[in-house]
Amino acid sequence: MPTPAQPPTFSFESIDAQHVEDALALMGPNWTTWMVMTLAQERSPLRVRDAAARLPFISEQYVGRRLATMHSDGLVVRADERRGAPYRLSALGESLTPVYRTLADWSRAYLSPGAMAEAERVEDAVQRLRLRHTTAMVQALDVNGPMRIVHVAEQTGLDYSHTQQRLLRLQADGLVTRTDPRHGAPYVLTDAGRALGPVYAVVDHWSAALPTRWAPPPPAPVAAAQRTHPGVPLGADGARTAAALRRSTAVPASLFSHAPPQPQPRVPSYVTAQSTPGRSR
Repeated sequence: MPTPAQPPTFSFESIDAQHVEDALALMGPNWTTWMVMTLAQERSPLRVRDAAARLPFISEQYVGRRLATMHSDGLVVRADERRGAPYRLSALGESLTPVYRTLADWSRAYLSPGAMAEAERVEDAVQRLRLRHTTAMVQALDVNGPMRIVHVAEQTGLDYSHTQQRLLRLQADGLVTRTDPRHGAPYVLTDAGRALGPVYAVVDHWSAALPTRWAPPPPAPVAAAQRTHPGVPLGADGARTAAALRRSTAVPASLFSHAPPQPQPRVPSYVTAQSTPGRSR
């Protein structure tokens, strides 16, 4: 599968919202980012048990299931189909590097400037963007905002209740806000929402390389929610992820950065620095 070239110049109106959301849905399942970055950092194929050893906060059984799904999705490949054969990134998986870098830069600039593992930062950013209709709503607000809920619903073709719930989630995720506190006040994009141009540009461009056979899973029911910590994705998966990260004692904060690869000595896991879970996912 060919690696995409540099993305074209971006405008909000030029993106294909469906392509962006399909790509984010493929990138979005929990721990996908960690798997991709682990394989990229190792620069060699890994068996399931070896990948699990590098991600001690995930069970080996879950690592095996996630890699199998990523194999079906075209993000990883195997030399053969023998039981226990190692996995490596496909060309499609390798081409996620500029996408991850752009997501991390956006998160660092507009959401969470503090130190955290790069994979944790990227996965949190994807969770904020991956829900169905998020892209279309951001696009509508950029072009036509400020907009009341009823006008966002008309613009995106969604019913009023679904639009209201999605806007509450976007507000909790820091992408939209109301023009004032009054009930029924119009919504506008926040600075983080307005800065999504480079993110959507690179994701839209990456989506051109997706296998045509791939289709996103059906959307989960939308529920209104309140975000109590800016960095914790809402929902049960986010809570389980945060708990797993708090239990981990073997993930250094610099793990999975996109700096140029440098030879690193093997350090026992018990002496490595702990990933900063203060802004847990």
